[in-house]
Amino acid sequence: MIITQTPFRMSFFGGGTDIESFFKKYGGAVISTTFDKYCYVNVRHLPRFFDYTTEISYSRTERVTDIQDIKHPAVRNAMEMLDMHELRLTYEADLPARSGLGTSSSFAVGMLNAFYALKGKYADKKKLADEAIYLERKLCQEMGGWQDQIAAAYGGLNRINFNADGYEVKPIIISPERKKRLNNNLLMFFTGFTRFSSEVQKQNAMGKENKVVQLREMLSLVDDAEQILTDKNTDLDEFGKLLDHTWRLKRQTGSAVSTENIDLLYEKGIKAGALGGKLLGAGGGGFLVFYVQPEQQEAVKQAMNNLMYIPFEFEDGGTRVIHYTPETYIPKE
Repeated sequence: MIITQTPFRMSFFGGGTDIESFFKKYGGAVISTTFDKYCYVNVRHLPRFFDYTTEISYSRTERVTDIQDIKHPAVRNAMEMLDMHELRLTYEADLPARSGLGTSSSFAVGMLNAFYALKGKYADKKKLADEAIYLERKLCQEMGGWQDQIAAAYGGLNRINFNADGYEVKPIIISPERKKRLNNNLLMFFTGFTRFSSEVQKQNAMGKENKVVQLREMLSLVDDAEQILTDKNTDLDEFGKLLDHTWRLKRQTGSAVSTENIDLLYEKGIKAGALGGKLLGAGGGGFLVFYVQPEQQEAVKQAMNNLMYIPFEFEDGGTRVIHYTPETYIPKE
């Protein structure tokens, strides 16, 4: 039996510039971090006592005798890609799916990690990120960028650069005290709305020529944000103000990025004292994160008292195998 633990991510700057059609032409970069909310994938070979050969349990349960009959596209394609058979796979998570935290990509990375471990093979972080991107974007034909798979595999607070040759992951060098202060100044709330990221991306793709200007400006803000984080002489509160700027730009990149309800919630948080914030993910719902100075945090929590507050801590580990019991598996004749 194998159990993997894979973190979720929050993206601060550059979201949208990690889409292949954009970064191969203009370059791309994001700043994101993983945090201590995870998905867990439990995989083992299914004993041969049943009238089905594979059981998949997520928000629904599937029992099939032919991999082709699996309805979950990521599971079906991953099992075919890595030649996996006769499995019981269980998924569970600390936070809901379709909420802007890269949950589907965390699942893809964690599942691939578990499959390799079940085969007795080691897969490094780059291999897991690359194959999760291939799985979701090519095999499953889901629209979206590359940052989620990379963040889930590598973990940590990083700048991820994208270009015609691929990507590079650069950890943001910041003192533990400054990183802790950044963590403490971020408040996260669940709006209660969930959506499929790929559907939001489809809606936002319409009229994409018009949003290149905004995306290029959002890309330039990544340099500014990194400078704020790494320069100890720069007031960290500038990070919050820049978040506000990037969110207002992002709202112009697609009709599905925000909604009237989310706009009202965001402005409520700003009026209560937040310096800035953003909706996490492709848009349309999920989690709002605000940058709030300590003395204003109670007022912002009061303003958001009809939403669920989610405390969190940054994490640095990325995907990992947390339980490993090797199995002897002899394929059927």
